[in-house]
Amino acid sequence: MSYNPRLMNSYAIIKTGGKQYRVAEGEVLRVEKLPLKEGDQVEINEVLFAKDDGKSMTGKPVISGASVTAQVVRQLRAPKLIVYKERQKKVYKKTQGHRQWLTELLIKHISLPKI
Repeated sequence: MSYNPRLMNSYAIIKTGGKQYRVAEGEVLRVEKLPLKEGDQVEINEVLFAKDDGKSMTGKPVISGASVTAQVVRQLRAPKLIVYKERQKKVYKKTQGHRQWLTELLIKHISLPKI
């Protein structure tokens, strides 16, 4: 088995924007748009799972007292997705583009309650 430093460090699984993300301190993460400005701090309290120094904590559904502190790096838009619809044997074709707004976060600190 090869050594993977990402698997050995502490990490947490958080929920934001209806999706779940695995985060570690120092990582940059793109999530659904949050109504914040660049440089703002955000505290995410929906921590579903956390691992720190070999000890793991599971929430039911969230870990009470746990939070992840992040800083907004920038607001951006994802690459364009093309949505194409067509009905066979009919005169119906529709093309539409979509670009999702995203917020880029820098994970500063993962705080967990004492066991």
